[in-house]
Amino acid sequence: MKKIVAALALGAIVASVGGMAEAKDWKKIRIATEGAYAPWNATDPSGKLVGFEPDLAMALCKKMNAECEIVAQDWDGMIPALQQGKYDAIMAAMSITDEREKVITFAGPYGSEPSMFGTMKSSPLTKVAFEAERVDLSKDDPAGKAAIEKLGEALKGKTVGVQTSTIQANFMEKYLPKVAVRTYDKLDNAGIDLAAGRVDAIFGDRSAVSAIVKSDSGKDMTLFAPGFTRGVLGKGVGVGLRKADADLKELFNKAIAEANTDGTITKLSTQHFGYDISIK
Repeated sequence: MKKIVAALALGAIVASVGGMAEAKDWKKIRIATEGAYAPWNATDPSGKLVGFEPDLAMALCKKMNAECEIVAQDWDGMIPALQQGKYDAIMAAMSITDEREKVITFAGPYGSEPSMFGTMKSSPLTKVAFEAERVDLSKDDPAGKAAIEKLGEALKGKTVGVQTSTIQANFMEKYLPKVAVRTYDKLDNAGIDLAAGRVDAIFGDRSAVSAIVKSDSGKDMTLFAPGFTRGVLGKGVGVGLRKADADLKELFNKAIAEANTDGTITKLSTQHFGYDISIK
């Protein structure tokens, strides 16, 4: 027990040091994104970070009168690198969850969409009929429970690919613990394994799974099952920040509110997703 208490105390000290920030005027802000989760964020052939979040970041920075730099960061190290001061904010399709809010804080949310499954068109999974098209996990809904139970039966003996340390991985652990899960550094790599027959389905944000399905390698893939929202899947996507940077959070919240009111988020999300992911 003493070792556990000591370890927790050390962790708190490390988190505190990592979260400390000197007073800044925030005229220059470094924002991290993954660059591998289209259409939220991606990397073009020239190496430039592109997508909804890089565009929205620039729009928010303009509203904050700040000069911003967008940098790439692998998903696994996203929060630790923020705590270490390598950048000031995260805009990487990161959902606001209770677990993450224990470590960092969030501005926003600035967007939300359901999580969905993808599989091969030839898979028997596509033959399973679901009564519900959307399941809100925050509600005690009999139809939602029935959909999850049917999904569990359909996936029995199969393997689902998810990106590691994501809300979708948390969903699988909580609601479908008996289903085999294979984790990947990037959802694109799960899509490659789906096409190769190494997994039976993939699970991620609707737009990210749709991007794989619409790609050249995904021509034989399709979406299936209901879309899932809220609960363990979070409260929407927000800007990840160190808890010490309350002034920066205030700036981002004000800019996000303005971007919602003037239609910036609607315009950019429609451009990149084909539909509006803004939260009114």
